Amino acid sequence: MTTIDFSPLFRSMIGFDRLSSALETAYRTEPGGYPPYNVEVHGENDYRVTMAVAGFAQDDLDIEVTDNVLRVAGARADQDKETETKYLYRGIANRSFERKFQLADYVQVVDARLENGLLHIELRREIPEAMRPRKIEIRGHDAKLIEGRQEQKKAAA
Repeated sequence: MTTIDFSPLFRSMIGFDRLSSALETAYRTEPGGYPPYNVEVHGENDYRVTMAVAGFAQDDLDIEVTDNVLRVAGARADQDKETETKYLYRGIANRSFERKFQLADYVQVVDARLENGLLHIELRREIPEAMRPRKIEIRGHDAKLIEGRQEQKKAAA
């Protein structure tokens, strides 16, 4: 396994100490492509995960978010009901799955819908007002702050 030293980045980046663990998690992601999925970007703060879940009903799917991890799981209750069926070729997957996606801070699931065998999960980054950029006023040495507004001292004449 390749190890990357992030210490030079931490000299100028504050609060990104989880970056290295997130990259390690992405590196260890489970192989396999079932079910296939797309991750789409719509605008600056909107995302969509689309998964091909043909054969799964709405009750067979489970979506949950815990600690910034989106987990999508599917399990069919009637997987072994058709034991008498003989297949010459079985190309339609009928197995359980679990996919996990690491979400950035402030990314929320806003909608999930199942249509035409595709599960669409809508995500939006909603940065709280307190975290948005704001202009900081710089006061001089002869100014004092009164009730949140800057007032200049009048120079003695």
